[in-house]
Amino acid sequence: MVRRAVVAGQFYNGTEKSLREQVRKYVDERAKKEEVIGALAPHAGFMFSGEVAGAVYSRIVFPETFVILGPNHTGAGLPSAIMTKGKWQTPLGEVEIDSDLAGEILANSKSLGEDERAHSYEHSIEVQLPFLQYLGKDFKFVPICVSHLDLGACRDIGKAIAKAIKEGKKRVIIVASSDLTHYEPQEEAKRKDKVALEAVIKLDPEGLFAKVEDYRISMCGVIPTTIMLIASQELGAKKAELVKYMTSGDVIGDFSQVVGYGGVLIK
Repeated sequence: MVRRAVVAGQFYNGTEKSLREQVRKYVDERAKKEEVIGALAPHAGFMFSGEVAGAVYSRIVFPETFVILGPNHTGAGLPSAIMTKGKWQTPLGEVEIDSDLAGEILANSKSLGEDERAHSYEHSIEVQLPFLQYLGKDFKFVPICVSHLDLGACRDIGKAIAKAIKEGKKRVIIVASSDLTHYEPQEEAKRKDKVALEAVIKLDPEGLFAKVEDYRISMCGVIPTTIMLIASQELGAKKAELVKYMTSGDVIGDFSQVVGYGGVLIK
């Protein structure tokens, strides 16, 4: 099964040449690269969040496989959906799913189910791939799309991912795809996003989960990020670094209703 790109020409340029040129603007080929366990990266249209995503992916030593966790914006399919086989296509080519690792994660989890429907029209994972394709070669990935889950389910999935990675012999990076505050004034968005990002940088999944609810932070990928942090803790994460933060207002100059974007590396 080949999952066709559904937001090519919308969230990012729709032809190979123009997409390569677009991504090239946002990556830093000279950035110092390091090995990381996990990452937080945004998923808006490239004109808005590409600078943050590019800063994150420019900094990493590429692994054999990425596990990419994204929120389910469409409501389709299972609430915790993994794909264990097939390929995903973008204008830059096809990326193969790591069936071995995906199968192990699925087997380890009580919450995940095999489901293609949740992924069919969801953009949050797809928009990560052009950056990875531009910067890396011969990598595979595991797509996991999640709706709102409780902390117990987050722990189950996070530990399932970590267990599969520990038992395998591959280098793997876990990416949480998320934007931050949505459509609030710039200063309010920055205030709320600081609270969320502080929890991420402290490697505090429970704190992030609670603060997003307590402060009413419209962080669409709080569940993917919580899962990523839990898995990273299980894999020995010791620290995190905020690579870049900005809002849509910084791009277009309208600060009345912005969306926040943060990029973090987990080490």
